Amino acid sequence: MRIVLDAMGSDNHPIPEVEAAIEAARIFKEEIILSGPIDILKPMLENISPGSSRVKVVHAPDVFEMADKISSSSLRRSNNSLSVAIDLLKSGEADAFVTAGNTGGAMAIGLARTGRIKGVKRPALCAIVPVQDGRCVFLDIGANVTCKPDYLLQFAVMGSVYAEKMLGVNNPRVGLLSNGEEASKGNDLVKSTYPLLEASGMNFIGNVEGKELFGGAADVVVTDGYTGNILLKASEAVAKLLTDKLRDELMATPITKIGAALAKPAFRELKKHLDPSEIGAAPLLGLNNLVFVGHGRSKSRALVNAIHQARQAVEVNLLDSLTSSIEKRLN
Repeated sequence: MRIVLDAMGSDNHPIPEVEAAIEAARIFKEEIILSGPIDILKPMLENISPGSSRVKVVHAPDVFEMADKISSSSLRRSNNSLSVAIDLLKSGEADAFVTAGNTGGAMAIGLARTGRIKGVKRPALCAIVPVQDGRCVFLDIGANVTCKPDYLLQFAVMGSVYAEKMLGVNNPRVGLLSNGEEASKGNDLVKSTYPLLEASGMNFIGNVEGKELFGGAADVVVTDGYTGNILLKASEAVAKLLTDKLRDELMATPITKIGAALAKPAFRELKKHLDPSEIGAAPLLGLNNLVFVGHGRSKSRALVNAIHQARQAVEVNLLDSLTSSIEKRLN
């Protein structure tokens, strides 16, 4: 198995990527390919871990920056680390791709170079969010600001496959994010999507509110990318606020410090449950290849976990399952 990692993706590239490639190759015993400037990456590899035979470098002299705009000219640039990595997927020289770089660039270049799964109208960026007693597949979180009902139907199909194959959920419960549980609630998009999901043959449980999402009422929740992105970022901010406030209160007095010390294992588990780097990257579902996108602030541990997700997706034949499910349910 070969996983290609965009060495120039994260905000602090390429140090986190090089460290992650070395660690992932050691843990998983797989070939990790770094796409980026060979004159920078090779000396760094030799300095950090001389003789790392499972880590390869494919030369890509250019960088698709976070601030770069998606345009026809930028998509034609074939020597940036994103394009080179996705070309390796297309040619079969790599099995999955991980980047902490420009999300729009990854989707646009992926679409331009490898295309969509047959029948998929829009790829969706998918988050695995912590909820009560487990995790929930939540999509779209930003790839599609404007959506149509049939897009959300396809998101539900792809999210269900992901929940089943990657999270081991049998017959995943699918919910539609809305401002009320009743079928009559929601905006025009929600009201038009509801009957499509109801007739889909999936385990559709109806509308779910934000509190039900985090309460674990559904295994898959679908919405448009605009709403999904706002909800996800707001929830991350609230989680950070609560953990920061709790830490401040626990450090306020000698007595609370003793209590904090006694409860340290529980707080460690809570932090792990809420930490996005434990998942590492969000799958971009609907492309004709396996693409995982991490946060720009990703450190090496997050990227190692992202590589783990990509590796698992290859092992369970996620792409074939997505393709067959789309064909079976929607064509």
